[in-house]
Amino acid sequence: MINTYSIQVQHVSKQFGDKTVLQDITLDVPKAQIFGLLGPSGSGKTTLVRLIAGIDAPSSGTVHVLNEKMPQLAMLSRIGYMAQSDALYAELTAQENLAFFAALFGLAGTKSKNRIQEVMELVDLSAHLKKQVSNYSGGMKRRLSLAVSLLHEPEVLILDEPTVGIDPVLRKSIWEELTKLSARGTTIIVTTHVMDEADKCHRLGMIRDGNLTAVGTPEELKLATSSSTIEEAFLYYGGAK
Repeated sequence: MINTYSIQVQHVSKQFGDKTVLQDITLDVPKAQIFGLLGPSGSGKTTLVRLIAGIDAPSSGTVHVLNEKMPQLAMLSRIGYMAQSDALYAELTAQENLAFFAALFGLAGTKSKNRIQEVMELVDLSAHLKKQVSNYSGGMKRRLSLAVSLLHEPEVLILDEPTVGIDPVLRKSIWEELTKLSARGTTIIVTTHVMDEADKCHRLGMIRDGNLTAVGTPEELKLATSSSTIEEAFLYYGGAK
């Protein structure tokens, strides 16, 4: 039987010392779906995406990505991950950063050069390719981090608050690209606080206090809570009933 799920999280809990950050999370994300994680700050969203990306291991339960149990170093080339904090080398130029990560992902020569140009065009930074990253604004660094995560055309893309500090026009074009990537088969997990972005996801998971309180399409979640907007549904599941 063919497994149609790119991501399977089964009974996952995570503790840091005596603090439980995630509690018995079970979640399946089908191939080519854009799955959004919504929750207040400190709800456990970042911890969950780090487990899916293989950066950390669960205290209990299992995470499988593309049928491989995580964490696993060999999956690096198949997953794109953009953290909340920008993992960039400030003393290098954008081009040098991208060339470094391209080599890490096994890209070389013409392929590497072409992909660097393509991702910099996507995030509207082509004119700043040779600028040192220490001279980038916060929003430019976010865009460069997104470019890095897209560089190797990963099968699974994990984005933690990707559009923070990015202007609305560019945010719209980035979401258009994410929709195209999904249509071409990329599975995307995105955490967001922006409600109109949540509406663009195929399905959403609501997280509060380390618990997955609801999963469904934006329309299903609105219907279940008698809400006219996803923001109202979010407030309902967030405890503001």
